[in-house]
Amino acid sequence: MTSIQPDIEEVLPAGGASARRVARHGHGVVVRLVSIALFAAIWEIAGRIPVSFAFPTFSSTVAALFGLMADGSLFKAYLSTLQPLVLGVVLSTFIGVGVGTLCGLWRPGEWLLIPVFIVLQAAPVAAFIPLVTFVYGIGITAKTLAVMILALPVIVLNTYKAVRNVNASLLTMCRSFLGNKRQEIFKIVLPDASPVIFAGLRLGVAAGFVGVVLAELLITPTGIGDLITYHRSRAGYAEMYATIASIIALSTLTLVALQWLETQIFRPEKRGR
Repeated sequence: MTSIQPDIEEVLPAGGASARRVARHGHGVVVRLVSIALFAAIWEIAGRIPVSFAFPTFSSTVAALFGLMADGSLFKAYLSTLQPLVLGVVLSTFIGVGVGTLCGLWRPGEWLLIPVFIVLQAAPVAAFIPLVTFVYGIGITAKTLAVMILALPVIVLNTYKAVRNVNASLLTMCRSFLGNKRQEIFKIVLPDASPVIFAGLRLGVAAGFVGVVLAELLITPTGIGDLITYHRSRAGYAEMYATIASIIALSTLTLVALQWLETQIFRPEKRGR
């Protein structure tokens, strides 16, 4: 009996750690569900008081959401909205990572370009949208540019910071093994900077959602912006709130998926937390 005891003690810590991770994960899910339920209850109470005649209850908003999905208007609106969003985010990703890497590796590029993107990030973007409309009209080009105006500075600045703060010992090792500049960039700089770059892409996608909604509200009422404007004009507040809630839910799910992907690929130390 005494000889078996040490083996049991060796097995228990690993199993105990796994059980604790499962318990923490389950606890996190329960907390999130309780938070959502509490938010829905407060919304329902506020709508029944009511705090405003234009503030619907949570139940009527959910019913309106199902109604918009049933008649196909919500899916038709997203078909229009997602085109400039996806195009703007993809262009911002390629341009932003390229420009940010250039600025991080080339000091004149840093001096010339980084102040511009800092100003763009700090500027009130809504003020630029009428100018974009004046130059490019009210089509998909203007909406794509509106997405890029918000997403591009975030991606460029995060990429620039990631490249500038690459581990110096890795660069020294590469040079000591007579690695050329191309090998230094593609085998050391970009792999080491990739977690922060991907985090910047995630923030860029969030900014892109803001940009596309602003574009559809300020440039021309199409897609999600058209649904919001139309139901507001006819006092269909439940439908208006349902449309707004749907774009918030879509952006949240997209960011959660990107965060999970970031953890799985670039941050294995955070798995299971």
